[in-house]
Amino acid sequence: MYIKVHVLYIMRKIISTNKAPIAIGPYSQGKIVGNLVFVSGQLPINPIDGEMPNTIEEQTRQSLKNVMEILKEANCTSKDIVKTTIFTTNMDNFSKINEIYAEFFDGEYPCRSAVEVSKLPKNALIEIEAIAVK
Repeated sequence: MYIKVHVLYIMRKIISTNKAPIAIGPYSQGKIVGNLVFVSGQLPINPIDGEMPNTIEEQTRQSLKNVMEILKEANCTSKDIVKTTIFTTNMDNFSKINEIYAEFFDGEYPCRSAVEVSKLPKNALIEIEAIAVK
């Protein structure tokens, strides 16, 4: 009796760039698994000086810049994003978040979830994660 076995190898690669903040815990900035790219939640930390802006608009913009830099390291763009998750400490900021968020996409928006949380690391107002397809 013969058994036919198919071996499937899925490429896995850690993404790391100094153009986004370094991970502040035991996790990766991002990971490629097959043709999927997972970007860990990005706080609004400027990778150059380690500072965090004050307003929700500035924090949203910085978090998204960090996401985009990690995607760029994986040879992806915002057009490759299929899903984002936004964590915010105040859902009353949702319209301001949406205004900045829209600047990063060409009208073909990814699927998205938005969740209000009681607290984020480093007392950030927002954190954004993403999943993209290469």
